[in-house]
Amino acid sequence: MNAYVGTSTSRVDGRAKVTGAAKYAGEFAADGLLHGFVVEATIARGRIARLDTSEALRVKGVVDVLTHAHRPPLADKDEAWKDEVAPEKGSPFRPLYDERIKFNGQPIALVVAEDWETAKFAATRVHVEYEQEGFATDLESERDKAEKVDQPHKPRGDAAGALTRAPVRHEADYVLPTEHHNPMELFATTAVWDGSGGLTVYDKTQGVQNVQKFLCSVFGKKPDEIRVISPYVGGAFGSGLRPQHQVVLATLAALALKRSVRVVLTRQQMYSLGYRPMTIERVALGAKPDGTLDAIAHEAIAVTSRYEDFSRNDTGWAEQLYKSPNSNFSHKLVDLDVSTPCDMRAPGAATGVCALECAMDELAVALKLDPVDLRLRCYSDRDQSEDLPYTSKQLRECYARGAEAFGWSRRNPAPRSMRDGKELVGWGMATGVWEALQMPVAVRIVLTANGHAEISCAASDIGTGTYTIVAQVAADALGLPIDNISVRLADSTLPQAPVEGGSWMAASSAHAVLRAAEEIREELARLAKAMPASPLADLDAANITLTDGMIASSDGRGAAVSIADVMRHSKLERIEREKLNQFAEDKSHARNTHSAVFAEVKIDEELGIIRVTRIVNAVAAGRILNTKTGRSQIMGGVVWGIGMALHEETVMDHRFGRIMNANIAEYHIPVNADVHDIDLIFVDEPDDRINRLGIKGLGEIGIVGVPAAIANAVYHATGKRIRRFPITLDKLLE
Repeated sequence: MNAYVGTSTSRVDGRAKVTGAAKYAGEFAADGLLHGFVVEATIARGRIARLDTSEALRVKGVVDVLTHAHRPPLADKDEAWKDEVAPEKGSPFRPLYDERIKFNGQPIALVVAEDWETAKFAATRVHVEYEQEGFATDLESERDKAEKVDQPHKPRGDAAGALTRAPVRHEADYVLPTEHHNPMELFATTAVWDGSGGLTVYDKTQGVQNVQKFLCSVFGKKPDEIRVISPYVGGAFGSGLRPQHQVVLATLAALALKRSVRVVLTRQQMYSLGYRPMTIERVALGAKPDGTLDAIAHEAIAVTSRYEDFSRNDTGWAEQLYKSPNSNFSHKLVDLDVSTPCDMRAPGAATGVCALECAMDELAVALKLDPVDLRLRCYSDRDQSEDLPYTSKQLRECYARGAEAFGWSRRNPAPRSMRDGKELVGWGMATGVWEALQMPVAVRIVLTANGHAEISCAASDIGTGTYTIVAQVAADALGLPIDNISVRLADSTLPQAPVEGGSWMAASSAHAVLRAAEEIREELARLAKAMPASPLADLDAANITLTDGMIASSDGRGAAVSIADVMRHSKLERIEREKLNQFAEDKSHARNTHSAVFAEVKIDEELGIIRVTRIVNAVAAGRILNTKTGRSQIMGGVVWGIGMALHEETVMDHRFGRIMNANIAEYHIPVNADVHDIDLIFVDEPDDRINRLGIKGLGEIGIVGVPAAIANAVYHATGKRIRRFPITLDKLLE
C-alpha cells in the first residue's frame, strides 16, 4: 500500500489547471450575463457634489449605472458590514453607500452593460464634481500623530534602563514601504441570478462561507438565498481574506437588475484594495561584550485608514528567538486618507522580523562576532513573552544545516573583502519565525461500494495545494489509492471551514479528514466482523485497519476482506460521515515554525546592480505533508522575499493621495532573470505535542527572514548599510 503523506505527490488538480478545465471566478457562464465596470474617485478625501450618469446611459448597450443615489438598499449598521477577519475597531468600507470619499480610487459608480468593453467605455462618460477636503497620505510626515494599539507582548524588566547601561548598543529605524498584492488572477465576481431571487456567487476569495455570511448580512438575505463558490483561486496571499468590493457590486447589480452580472477589476483597480502597510520599525538592542543580550526594544509605526484600525504583530518576535531579561514592544498606528491595509504573506513577521534581523546583523558587526554565532549565543529555548517551552524548535539545526549547505564557514567577515571579477560578493543570513496555528474545520466523507471516496469541505485552495493534501490524508486514512479520492472544496454549502490563511489550513483540514475517516473505519470494522465466517470476527476493532481497499488485521496475520464485499454484503451503497475537528486548547506550550536563511549577492561595483545569486533556506516546520508542494510554498516565499528586499514599493504622490505605479510595469516584482539558485532544506522536526500528525504549516515561513538576509549580504558586499527598503541601486550609489 502506498503511503501518500510525507511524499512528493503531484497536485491532484494539476491536470485541470494546465488544460484550462479549472474555472476561476471570472470565467463562469450565465444566460444573459451583464458586465460591470467600476468608476473610481479621483480625490483622496471629500464628498461627491454632483454625479452625472446621463451621458453614460446613452451609450448603446449600457443597461444601468449604479451610484450611491441609485441602488437597492444596503445595511446601515457597522456590524452588518463586519466579516470574520475585519478589524475589531472601526467602521468597514461600504461601496456606493453615500457621497463621502475616503480614499483615492474608491469605487463611486458601477456601469453595467451587455459587454465589458462597452461598460469600460461608458465609465469614461460618467462625470463627477467633488468638494475636496484636506487630506494626508504620508506616514513619515504624520509620524508624530501615531497612537498606540494594544499588543499581546508585555514588557519585561527595565528595557530603557538596561539599554542605557549596556556596554554595546545598536538603535536604528528601518523603513518598510507599502506593498500591493499582485496575484496573477484579478479579483472577479460572477453573480448568477436564478430567476426567483436567489444568487449563486462565484467569487475570488479565501473564504466562501465568510463571503456568504457577509453578503446575507449586507443585503438582508436568508442563508439559502445566496450561495458562494470559489473552486480555484489564482493567488491571493491574504488579499482575499476579506470580501472585496467587487463582490458587493456584482451582487448589488444582480439584485437591482434581476440578471446575472460579472465584475472584474482591472490591474490598476486592484491597487484600490488592501496592501501591506508601510511601517517604520525602530529596533534597539543592548548587549554585553560576549554577545548576550541585556535588552530588546522594538517599536513599529504603521499606516491604517481613518475608518478602521488595522494592525498585525510586527514587534515581539524577538521574545521567541533571543534571550533577554529586559524587553519592551509597542505598535502604533497613523490614520491616513487611504483604504484599509490587509494581510499579506506573513503579516507582521515579514516586516517586523526584517527589521529585527537587520539590527541583529548590525549588532554582530559592532561586537565583531559571526552573525550565526551571535544568534546561537542569544538562542532561547522558551517563548519569553509567556515563559513557555515550545512544542518543538529545531532552529539550531536550521542554522547548522543551512550554514553547511551554503558554505558559510568560508565567509570572510570583512565588508568588501569578497569578489567575483568586477562584482562585489556579499554573504548574509537571518532567522525566520512564524506561528503554527490551528482552526476548527469540518469534513464530510462519502465512501461508496465501488471503493471511491468523496471528501467535502468549504475550505479554499488558494494555490497552496489543499486539494492534494486532503486527498493524500484521506487516501492513507481510508486505505485507498489516491486516484480513488475526489475532493470538493470552496462551496459555502459544504461543511464548515474558516478563511484559508495564516498557514493553518493544512493542519486543520488534515485532522478533520482523519476524524471522519476514523468513524468510517470503525463502521467498516463493525460490518466486517459481523459477516458470516469473517476472518476478522475475533479481532478487536482497534486492531483492524484499512489498506489497499481492504479491511485487514493490523497484526500481520493477513486476515482481510475487501471494502466492496463488506458493503455489498451489508447492502450499503454508501457510508457517510461528517465530523468537526477542534483542537484541544493547550496553553502550556508555544507553537512556532522557524528557519535560517542564507543569501549571496553579487553587486556591480560601478553600476550598483544587485543580483541575488544564491539562497539557502533551512526550515523546521513539523511534519511535511507533501515535499513537492511544500518546496513550492517555500520557494514562492523566497522569491517574494527577494521582491521585498530589492523591488517592491508602492509609490504615492502625496500631493494628490494617488498611487503612481499602479501596474506591474512600474510596480517592480521579481521576474525569472532575478531568481537564481534557491536551495530548500526541510529540517526533520517530529512534534507529537502540537497535533496528531505533527503538522505546522508552510505558507508564511518561507518569506520571513529573506529580505533581511539579502540586506545583510548587501552590507557585507559593499560596507554600506541600507535601512530603507527596497534596496535599489540609487541608494547604493548615493
